[in-house]
Amino acid sequence: MKVFLTGATGFVGKGVLERLIAEGHDAVCLTRPGSKDKLHHGQAGPGSVSLAAGDILDVESLKSAMAGCEAVIHLVGIIREQPGKGITFPKIHVEGTKNVVEAAKQAGVKRFVHMSALGSRANATSAYHRTKYEAEQLVIASGIPYVIFQPSVIFGPGDEFVNMLADLVRMPVTPVIGDGSYPLQPVARKTVADVFVQALSLPAATNQIYETGGPDPISYGEILDAIGEAIGKKRVRKVHIPLAFMKPVVNMLEGFSFFPITNTQLTMLLEGNACRDGQRLYDTFPTEKIAFRPGISTYLR
Repeated sequence: MKVFLTGATGFVGKGVLERLIAEGHDAVCLTRPGSKDKLHHGQAGPGSVSLAAGDILDVESLKSAMAGCEAVIHLVGIIREQPGKGITFPKIHVEGTKNVVEAAKQAGVKRFVHMSALGSRANATSAYHRTKYEAEQLVIASGIPYVIFQPSVIFGPGDEFVNMLADLVRMPVTPVIGDGSYPLQPVARKTVADVFVQALSLPAATNQIYETGGPDPISYGEILDAIGEAIGKKRVRKVHIPLAFMKPVVNMLEGFSFFPITNTQLTMLLEGNACRDGQRLYDTFPTEKIAFRPGISTYLR
């Protein structure tokens, strides 16, 4: 199958592209100027890779790049806005998805596989989740048979989340916002790539939305302990920072790229990010359940 892939140079995209090639698909990867250098497509497999210059904010470039494609896998998203550069949640998540959907309709695409986010909903506190929900609605209204995935935090070799936390765990004391009891349900990139590629042709998944998490939820504090275990630290000494102290600090520093968290990310972290029905994904897609602790131990040292 000829598959148009956005976000191929990103952390998730690299895993999806590798899986597409392994399964014999021909991937057409959307690349912006300079981004093709980040694309390592020497993976072995019966499939092929071609590059198509364009941008999700340029609908005409999408129409040209998508010609002849039978399916779309749309991965592009941001977790942090850069308003000065025109990079905002509405721009990337909503306008970008609208453009990809429009181009897909004109190209006669028969399958649209979309990456949303766990917690996406109309009345969400965070703009990240609200705009992810708006993008879902655009895909649903397109008339193209779709599959939407809502992943929790995604982990794997080269990830930002686990590796950033590992740096914190290596410190003499590890800062924790609040009590650290808020749940997450981290999912392996290998699992995400597997279900995305299966979704291209699995009839049972048509026009469905799937919460996408690992086998079980795990609290933030337990995540830190698991990371400590993976890097050989016997005990993770945590210092809990009251939310009342943290919020003013985030308000003051979130505009600086060196600061690791924004108000949006803080809001999402504290509300938790666990599946209501995580088993449904595994009931539909035959894929390995990869638990967090053994999963990170394969690449963290």
